[in-house]
Amino acid sequence: MDLSVIAKIAAFVLYLGAMIFVGLRNAKNNNSASDFFLGNRKVGPWITALSAEASDSSAWLLMGLPGLCYLGGFKETLWTSVGLIAGTYLAWLLIAKQLRKCSIAFGDSITIPEFLSNRFKDKSHILSIVSVFFIVVFFTIYTASGFVACARLFNSVFGLNWYIGLGIGFVIILSYTILGGYKAVCTTDFIQGALIFIAFVVSSAIVISTLGGFSNASAQVQDFTEKALSGEFGKGIAGKFLGNQKFGVLSAISAFSWCLGYFGMPHIIVRFMGCRSNKEIKTARRVGIIWMIIAYIGTVLIGTLGTAYLYNKGIILGAEQSEVLAEGITALGNGSQEAVFSETMTRLYPSFIAGLFLCAILAAAMSTADSQLLSASSAIGQDIFKGMIKKDATDKQVLMVSRIAVFVIAVVGLLLALNPDSSIFSLVAFAWSGFGGTFGPLILLALYWKKTTAKGAVAGLIAGGITDVVWHFLPSTLCPIFGLYEILPAFIVCLVVAVIVSLCDKEKDPEMLKEFDTYKAMKD
Repeated sequence: MDLSVIAKIAAFVLYLGAMIFVGLRNAKNNNSASDFFLGNRKVGPWITALSAEASDSSAWLLMGLPGLCYLGGFKETLWTSVGLIAGTYLAWLLIAKQLRKCSIAFGDSITIPEFLSNRFKDKSHILSIVSVFFIVVFFTIYTASGFVACARLFNSVFGLNWYIGLGIGFVIILSYTILGGYKAVCTTDFIQGALIFIAFVVSSAIVISTLGGFSNASAQVQDFTEKALSGEFGKGIAGKFLGNQKFGVLSAISAFSWCLGYFGMPHIIVRFMGCRSNKEIKTARRVGIIWMIIAYIGTVLIGTLGTAYLYNKGIILGAEQSEVLAEGITALGNGSQEAVFSETMTRLYPSFIAGLFLCAILAAAMSTADSQLLSASSAIGQDIFKGMIKKDATDKQVLMVSRIAVFVIAVVGLLLALNPDSSIFSLVAFAWSGFGGTFGPLILLALYWKKTTAKGAVAGLIAGGITDVVWHFLPSTLCPIFGLYEILPAFIVCLVVAVIVSLCDKEKDPEMLKEFDTYKAMKD
């Protein structure tokens, strides 16, 4: 076996072993459902911040978005990044502190479905059922994107079979999520977030230097773009570049509307609930925002500059070898553009260092998948099993059901990831819009509008979910407006329907109104 391969394997084994160790170390601390799902609300601001952002920034941060940028999608990547940064700031500002206070005031809720049910006094359990349904569906899709990233990474770095790569990612993520619970997930997310940060900062600086400074790098990127558009690298990649060049007002609105997703991401906003105190929210917000800004700058730089850097190394991504006209160039095939970060790292560093930085991709996939599995399983264990099926269930029984749910959801996500042509960006985009367009408006209404009712919440949730799915599959050829990212119409529909139904609902629960006043009167 080649020494470079051995060095990379050693880096991966070291990293993965550390993650499993964290899971085992935290396993003994899970004595209750609150410990497993929320860390008993004793997580500090730094871990809270990096865990929230690492959970958000899945493998699409290092594979999906850079891949889009590689194919000439600079404008879309930039607007999406700006929207995500804005959404992050607004979520920390408008939701973090209020959600922590409100979740405590309304029954000391430890999951998002439980919080919504307690906040709106849903005695019918319909809101819980619908909430859990959407959480499981969209998290399964989201988790699949993480498994796809693992498979693509192991295939790119080690040449491993797609299915073997899927299996490795599946086993590792499942191990520490089932064993360690919330604290393990947050701790590993912190480590993973730090690794992603270092990888982007250091690598971007080295690539710019290697290309002869920013001006020379920009000129080389432009030269690559012109060759791609001219068809020198094949019709396939030319079509993709041309499509990404057609970026208009509607595209900009779609890209920026990603910001709405932050208001409704259960695996992200639950971090706000688990923070140690309200006073530490401000510190966590600053840490999180700084991390986001630098991370997305790194995404844009690696995705853009990677075209020129890899071309200088004789590599083209996203094109078929048979179509490439340029001599001495190796094309890695359709879909390979999402490996721009891994291919760049492999050629930029000595094998062991490259292996450690490549773990950043694995970190991104794992930090999101573990959080999503935990959120989905908590919804099933806490809200369905204990909330509806067995109300006298012990914490031990809830934990057992939740761990089984983690396994089942992971298996379904694994099945969705079996297709090697799966797009990380597309999977994440669909799941992101699903959560943002359903839970986002309800979280804002729950925190800021006293008169929202359970009937209004249920109606809004269903209307937003249906709008999101239907809009997703409507072709833009039918009408240009259907090219708009589905999160925006779903968010609007959910908000409007929830407000209208709540206004029409004359049966306002007196206890709910009283508890809302108590929540508003709570001190930080």
